[in-house]
Amino acid sequence: MSKKLLYFTAKWCGPCQQIKPFFYELEKKYTDISFSAIDVEMNPSFAERYNIKSLPTFIALDDNNQEVKRFSKADPNKLVSLVEELNAL
Repeated sequence: MSKKLLYFTAKWCGPCQQIKPFFYELEKKYTDISFSAIDVEMNPSFAERYNIKSLPTFIALDDNNQEVKRFSKADPNKLVSLVEELNAL
């Protein structure tokens, strides 16, 4: 198992598209974390499973697939904090 960062997004979501390049920059930097972008329209059951109510939503999962933290907003500073917190586990 490995730590994961789930990024729930949609093509029509402007803020999702704004933060997408930053998400992929972090993926290159934090190689011990598995980064996954999930389109809610292509994967509605996955979005429902994680109770996604707004976009973008980021969810950090630990080595046991347990949710550590989540937030919804295209905020690069919050995203960096979330990734650093997950990386430190």
